[in-house]
Amino acid sequence: MDTKKRILITGGAGFIGSHLTDNLLERGDEVVVIDDLSTGSLENLQQAFTSPLFTFIEGNIIGNRLLFELVRDVDTVFHLAAAVGVDYILANRVESIERCVEGTRPVFEAAGRFRKRVIFSSTSEVYGESGALPFAENGKLVIGTPQTFRWSYACAKALDEFMALAFHKEQGLDVVIPRLFNTVGPRQSAKYGMVLPRFLKQALNNEPLTVFGDGSQSRCFCYIDDVVRALVDLMHCPGAAGEIVNIGSAEEVTIDELAQRVIIQTNSCADIKNIPLDQARGEGFADMQRRVPDLRKVAKLIGWQPRYRLESIIAILARKLQSQKQDAGAKLRIT
Repeated sequence: MDTKKRILITGGAGFIGSHLTDNLLERGDEVVVIDDLSTGSLENLQQAFTSPLFTFIEGNIIGNRLLFELVRDVDTVFHLAAAVGVDYILANRVESIERCVEGTRPVFEAAGRFRKRVIFSSTSEVYGESGALPFAENGKLVIGTPQTFRWSYACAKALDEFMALAFHKEQGLDVVIPRLFNTVGPRQSAKYGMVLPRFLKQALNNEPLTVFGDGSQSRCFCYIDDVVRALVDLMHCPGAAGEIVNIGSAEEVTIDELAQRVIIQTNSCADIKNIPLDQARGEGFADMQRRVPDLRKVAKLIGWQPRYRLESIIAILARKLQSQKQDAGAKLRIT
């Protein structure tokens, strides 16, 4: 029996979306990507454009009449379109909220009408200031004051989760809600505040690694291939309907330790420079002290666990960046 699918990915030109696109095309699925390229890039889709199974549509899903037709003609929808990164959210406050709320409802409405499965990508940000570690999917969300704008994104994504589950309960929407924890990998840009690509770029240039705050805050970094594998498996898992599922690594590291490990693994001569949070992010910025996922649910549903450890992730990304620098240098010499 032919199990190949036709899949729509909103925000598919972004970091995660483009890797998901490549994976699905390699499996033989047809993929349609819609992206307004506000944070995504056509460069991320270079490999996809070589496939006859790939279609790209440039456009915003908010108010787009084409969306219903696109959803009608596919088997599954991955809804990844959203604001990206702390820096982008702080610089585009109204737009970040609008993208989450106004961009999500029409996807749920269309998927509900045509009885399509939606994989709605949420975030570990929704756990907010909770201290109940590791974060479990049924745990309480502890959001900070509205006067600290950092939490606007968490609130908007949490509202999207409430909306998804409301559509599921009232209209039978087949929706799965993965909460992603600090995904890293090739194509991720330091442009929007992502810490690991920033550290690697600085280390390879022998520039000071800028640690915001005292560096004692900790995170768990999950490699993009592991995340995509989980997303694809959840697409095929009947028991995931109506469920929130953490996806991430449980290998915890402080930001200061991360900087030190990057310097060591890249043989860099760089130092570490601490910058006060208020200076780096603006006055009144709040940060989670720790962010660690409980992964028992995803293991039970699809037998998933991350395969890449942080040491390997740093090595892979360092090699990738070094290769890109060498290629760029060679092009400059030729011209």
